[in-house]
Amino acid sequence: MSSSATVTYRTSDDGTTLHATLTGELDLGDADDIRDSLVATARQTGCQRLEADLAEVGFIDSYALGALVSARNSAAADGITMTLVNPSPPVRKALEVTGLSDVFWL
Repeated sequence: MSSSATVTYRTSDDGTTLHATLTGELDLGDADDIRDSLVATARQTGCQRLEADLAEVGFIDSYALGALVSARNSAAADGITMTLVNPSPPVRKALEVTGLSDVFWL
């Protein structure tokens, strides 16, 4: 990943939920790495839910939105439910404008 975006993980005490905290600006330069990291880490933990916290994301472009959809689809294929939580105002706006808020249950 480039220096503009990061993702950190923690697993719930019962091991069923993987919490991913994304920070920075999610754009073309980071989108594929973020997607791959989310999917690989969710698979490795054996979790049932993946929650991506977007409170600290200051910008997201359409390519990164597509990468999140791709991560959601890959997770679903593995039986993992992915949701987005705490979207920052710019992320919430992007999700609402594109209609993706319904996809991620916001």
